Amino acid sequence: MRHRKRGRRFGRSSSHRAAMLRNLASSLFLTERDAEFDPTPPKVKGRIVTTIQKAKEVRPLVEKCITIARRALVHQQAAQQFGTDAERGTDAWKAWRRSSQWQEWCAARGPVVTAHRQLLRLLRDKQAVRVLMADVAPQFESRDGGYTRILRLAKPRLGDAGTRAILEFVGRNDRPVQRSERPAFEDVEETTPEPSTTEAAAETVDDNS
Repeated sequence: MRHRKRGRRFGRSSSHRAAMLRNLASSLFLTERDAEFDPTPPKVKGRIVTTIQKAKEVRPLVEKCITIARRALVHQQAAQQFGTDAERGTDAWKAWRRSSQWQEWCAARGPVVTAHRQLLRLLRDKQAVRVLMADVAPQFESRDGGYTRILRLAKPRLGDAGTRAILEFVGRNDRPVQRSERPAFEDVEETTPEPSTTEAAAETVDDNS
């Protein structure tokens, strides 16, 4: 029995299972990258296709990473007021580095560095972390949880007939909601219906009798 045993094993060792989930989460984040000159661009941004069981297992990891990145956005925006636009190595940049403004910038950016290290420890992919911090997290800045959804596919996987599913970000591929308009009826004047031919003939027979 599997009482109080959390998670699916997928027939893999612990290290193999953790690496598989990290790769799935990184693949989902990397679909949001700028792939203009990439020889293998993602088919659909913000979406991967996997089995329903793997999608359910990797979803908590994706949600946790987005939450960490979201909380670092506030500190990143606060540190921008102490930053500089000077190019690295120039005299202006060196003067900013020697000023007290640089120390304030470092103090304000401390939580961002901590969040970056946490994400690297969870994903172990520098490019995926950069895409998450720069592109994915700002999309959910005003959303508290529920960043992804799972859609079950009707067509099974070839080979083992495994149930496939789509794991995607909320708000990226949403269908537009079309509400039906209420029909407008024109005002129709009430008119007295004219008697039918059968009723008129019956009245004529009654009068003659």
